[in-house]
Amino acid sequence: MAEKTQSSIQINATAAQVMGVIADLASYPQWSDGIAAAEVLSVDAQGRPATAHFRIESAMIKDSYELAYSWTDLEVSWHLLRAESLLKSLDGSYQLAPGDGGSGTRVTYTLEVDLKIPMIGMMKRKAERVIIDTALKGLQQRVESTAAGRS
Repeated sequence: MAEKTQSSIQINATAAQVMGVIADLASYPQWSDGIAAAEVLSVDAQGRPATAHFRIESAMIKDSYELAYSWTDLEVSWHLLRAESLLKSLDGSYQLAPGDGGSGTRVTYTLEVDLKIPMIGMMKRKAERVIIDTALKGLQQRVESTAAGRS
C-alpha cells in the first residue's frame, strides 16, 4: 500500500473563504508554484469544478494532466484521470477544520504521487513534502490577502 504525505497550516480566514480560493482552479497559476495553466472542464450541480486540466512545470515534474474532484463544505479530494507523460497517479485532498483556539481555519493537505519512472520512496516523500508545503504557503498567502481585501 502506498504511503501518503500530509501537512497542515493555520489560515486566518473562514472555511468558506478558504474553500472559495481552493475552488477557483483557474486562478491557481497566479499563486500555486509550478502550475503553469489550469482550466475547469466540467462542474458539478453546485457549480464546483468536477474535472479540470492542468499543466505543471516545476523543477521535478513537467506534465499535463486531468483531475476529477469530489466536494463537501469542508473537504475537496481529487484523483488523476489521465496524464500526458510522467504522472501515474495523483491523489490528494484539502480538509478544513476550525483553527487553533477557535479562530481561522486549519487546512490539512494530503497527497500521494506516483510517477511512471522509478523513484526511491524517500525521494518521492521528499518531493511530495515540497509540493505540499509550497501549496499550503501559497494558499495561505492567497486566502489571507483576498480576505483582507474584503474586510
